Amino acid sequence: MTVATLHSNDPAERQAAVRIVVVSAGVSDPSSSRLLADRTAQKAVDLIQDAGGTATVGTVELGPLAVDIAQAIVSGHPGDRLQGVFERLASADALIVSTPVYKAGVSGLFKSFADLLDNDLLIAKPVVLAATAGTSRHSMVVDEQMRPLFAFLRAIPAPTSLFAAPEDWGDADLGHRIARAATELVLLVRSGVGTAIADAAWSGYDHRFGGHATRAERSTDDVDFSTDLMRLAAGGKL
Repeated sequence: MTVATLHSNDPAERQAAVRIVVVSAGVSDPSSSRLLADRTAQKAVDLIQDAGGTATVGTVELGPLAVDIAQAIVSGHPGDRLQGVFERLASADALIVSTPVYKAGVSGLFKSFADLLDNDLLIAKPVVLAATAGTSRHSMVVDEQMRPLFAFLRAIPAPTSLFAAPEDWGDADLGHRIARAATELVLLVRSGVGTAIADAAWSGYDHRFGGHATRAERSTDDVDFSTDLMRLAAGGKL
């Protein structure tokens, strides 16, 4: 497999540490979903380091947060632990999200967590989508269910999605797909396209006031009352 060259001549870019956050909905120990995400994260780190850069990897395990997620779904108010997770996602440069597949769909834990995310939390954030299952019959779940979900959240999914059934773990092709997905993720981050999109188009999106996105408006001082949307909300005309 040919891997794209990731070297950069920009000293500032080479010194900035890329912040990668893994989100795993696996609940078993060990978890195949976590293993798939970890392998992808490690490959991304290797590529960044080979290019002379640095990277950090943080992990969010949804299993220990199951009660917090359920309470937030019912009450509509995420607790402190979930607030901390949202802040970590907002500050990440890239995400790797992985879920087990049950009954031909993503896990309920994963979907419940996604339901709690602000719609603007992941705008233009590069992400690798991954899933594991007990049979290859579920191999299309990533592209049929996860990709539309993250398109709705306006993230930037890498072109290559990952799926692993039991028979895939001993197959070299899985390693090739992981390398390809990690390469795409790193190139998206290093290109700066996500930041450029958010910088140029942020005011054109609908945002949740007081949300968890890094650019969220949290006081009246943050609100741009000159936008078309705000003029309409105040009873004005375009």
